[in-house]
Amino acid sequence: MLEGWFLWFILFWVVVLISLMAIGGFFMFRKFLKALPKQDGKSDLDWQEYYLDKTIHLWGQAEKELLYELVSPVPELFRQVAKEKIAGKIGELALEEKAKAIDHDLIIRGYIQATPKRDHKFLRKKLEEMQIDMAPYEHLFE
Repeated sequence: MLEGWFLWFILFWVVVLISLMAIGGFFMFRKFLKALPKQDGKSDLDWQEYYLDKTIHLWGQAEKELLYELVSPVPELFRQVAKEKIAGKIGELALEEKAKAIDHDLIIRGYIQATPKRDHKFLRKKLEEMQIDMAPYEHLFE
């Protein structure tokens, strides 16, 4: 029979492992939902990849560096996913507007639109650090 400190040790690890599996399951389920096809037969991830493929030639080195700078506050583990999501949104805007090249205005608008509203205060802080005027983009924050 388990008694004393060993019982508490086992119970602690049971709670820790169940918590970690729940957290991992939550993120896996979110990824699963994004991969499910919508009514048009493509998932959110498929559309994101489509926009990236169609606009990859429009990106210049300076624009890529600006995107890297904008996603730098995102934790390393999630940075690549955030960068792809934002670049996909920028690509979508570029195709809608039939842009000849990705410019700074397009990057800022795509960055704001691709960022969840709960993260807008961090987004504003990053734009202020980079000394980017947010006045032309205020309507996108609503």
